[in-house]
Amino acid sequence: MMAVLLTLCVEGQRTVITVVDARNGEAVAFAHVCAESLKTKQQKHVLTDIQGKAVMDLTETVKLAISYIGYETYLDTIVPGVSKKVFLIPTVHAMNEVVVTAQFTPEKADKSIYKVNVINSREIQLKAATNLSDLLKTQANMRISQSGVLGSTIIIQGLSGEHVKFLIDGVPMIGRMNGNIDLNQINMNNIDHVEVIEGPMSVVYGSNAIAGVVNLITKENKLLGTNALVDLYYESVGQYNAVASFEKSNRKQQFGLTGGRNFFGGYDADKNKRSQQFIPRRQAFADAYYVLRIKALKLKLSGQYFDELQQDKGDLIAPYYELAFDSYFNTRRYLAKIETNGPVSKNSYLNFVLSGSGYERVKTTFLKDLTTLTETRASNPNYFDTTGFKSVLNRAWLTKGNPNSTMNYYLGYEINYESGKGKRIEGNEQSISDYAAFMNVKYTINKKFTAQPGLRAIYNSKYKAPLVYSMSIKYTPTEKIYSRFSYSRGFRAPSIKELYLSFFDISHAFSGNPDLKAEHSNNFNLNAGINHEKSNLLLGADVEFFYNILQNVITEAQIEGLSYTYINLDIKKTHGFSGNITINHYPKYRFKIGFARTGVLNNMESNVEKVSEFKYWTDYSFDFVYKPFKSDFTASVYFKHTGSTPRLVIENGQIAEVVQGSYNTLDVSLAHGFLKNSLRIGTGIKNFFNNKILPGVGGTGGAHSGGSGGDLAIDWGRTVFVKLTYTFNQIKK
Repeated sequence: MMAVLLTLCVEGQRTVITVVDARNGEAVAFAHVCAESLKTKQQKHVLTDIQGKAVMDLTETVKLAISYIGYETYLDTIVPGVSKKVFLIPTVHAMNEVVVTAQFTPEKADKSIYKVNVINSREIQLKAATNLSDLLKTQANMRISQSGVLGSTIIIQGLSGEHVKFLIDGVPMIGRMNGNIDLNQINMNNIDHVEVIEGPMSVVYGSNAIAGVVNLITKENKLLGTNALVDLYYESVGQYNAVASFEKSNRKQQFGLTGGRNFFGGYDADKNKRSQQFIPRRQAFADAYYVLRIKALKLKLSGQYFDELQQDKGDLIAPYYELAFDSYFNTRRYLAKIETNGPVSKNSYLNFVLSGSGYERVKTTFLKDLTTLTETRASNPNYFDTTGFKSVLNRAWLTKGNPNSTMNYYLGYEINYESGKGKRIEGNEQSISDYAAFMNVKYTINKKFTAQPGLRAIYNSKYKAPLVYSMSIKYTPTEKIYSRFSYSRGFRAPSIKELYLSFFDISHAFSGNPDLKAEHSNNFNLNAGINHEKSNLLLGADVEFFYNILQNVITEAQIEGLSYTYINLDIKKTHGFSGNITINHYPKYRFKIGFARTGVLNNMESNVEKVSEFKYWTDYSFDFVYKPFKSDFTASVYFKHTGSTPRLVIENGQIAEVVQGSYNTLDVSLAHGFLKNSLRIGTGIKNFFNNKILPGVGGTGGAHSGGSGGDLAIDWGRTVFVKLTYTFNQIKK
């Protein structure tokens, strides 16, 4: 190897490569330049300087690859002694992002037969998003709701979080409370980008994928050498976060480690109360990965650990008001995964994943004396609980992805076993297993028309599962115009929590329902759009229509006061449309306008009064990002209008409708890079309109109070944040 490098580097001819932006001619500093020998496959790596220049000594014709965040990778060959000017094309539209979710092989979003919305690392940075709730809250086609104890949840296409599959690098997350993943527990610190597919993905990802898939792709160092990062975040509500990461790689191996701690002191709009609507939480987390490459074979080991402690303070107890019950909720998550992939022929690849996931929530309650500040364990055994869930996933699939072939395929199997233990679970222990075989076949009839039928056969240990099938079609009459259509049948078996878990705290009481039926669905999606480019101006518009029919849909129902359970609805239908208009004047500014109109119909079981009219809500959003020419300064504005939302509750055995009022959200941020952009400082205002409590009107009692559950605490008011990020890169030549 040393001899090859000496031949390549010492005896070579001087070659100068100049890298510039293809649209404005500005030099691209610190772009990654890789020269690979066509004979020996050995590589040499350099970074461009502040003038966009890279100098190499070459002895032979080499394969050249130049990459930089926000640009399409440039591929070519270059001969020794010949200087070259390279024009990098910026990925102005997200459609140019490479995606992996539900794909045969990684490909650009605009080539995918599915509509994939990519939220890249730049967007995460601009929003100063610390968790997934922060990142998605201003998306027009998504609804994010808050709960002080249960955290943030999501609604897509009128369907709540239990119909959305959350993945980390393709592995499902476990640990749902009342059917939803707490988005506040999904940190963005180690996430490279997020891929969202709206609409049915049951054939590829099985249960919980009726409304869509949210796949978080973790960071993986692609450069040879060392990369380190320190990130500090402060928010005036009493939030303090600190994260550090270290990555190192050579030609065969990569290693990465990330660790951090988040702290939130709690908040309540009523300062006279001891209890808080948003309870204090402390989070500690660590992620690690190791990659070994043997020729074309890739082996990756990765692990994640998350620990959260929440304190739910109780109000003072009458008549002396010196004592209070405080509950502590300690949540732990872990994920260990081994995956490998490699070619089995020229255009066929085999992928294998084996993962183990764990989730544990421990509740302890103490009687606190406010005069002496001493704590005594409560005597009531119902004030203590340990509930744990474990999941084992094995998934393997074979893909053929030849762009020149008329037919390609994606087929495999999936085994998923989940178990739960705890005194809150009926019988103290329950388990559910799911076995599936799936297949997708892509027919490229011509350059304009592609059809992809899919099939998934399922065996569930508790419910009889139907054959799940789908059909996706993509039609692109021109390079600028595209359209997609998809139909899918869906199936979702109730989870262990929905069937058997009872959950109690000071603010909520949830009870499982072992008599729940499995859900069945039919889902339709139609998407069309156009992109037009002229000089530095890019215009894009797209619209999506959806229609979902769910039978036996499982939903949360309010029984009385703050008591909830799960019930089946005869039929639930959702329909509507959403769209985006983007105006991008590169590189100065970007406008994006989003809108969504959603209708929901719920038909209850025959022994309860039926509600048979669609209830609608309308959301719209506006994003603006400004970056002056040849500057490391960026200003961004994110606005969203959340329309009035109907919500069903059960009061005294009667169905009642509560309407939550509309509200506006506005976040503003400024950021500037220093020291060649290795140090970046950002500041801004979140929740500019100071939203806190959203009243609910309707039901049997008219306007609701917080005690009835009609009012919603949607946020903790206006805050100011400061974010500091320092990055160190040392590229190995």
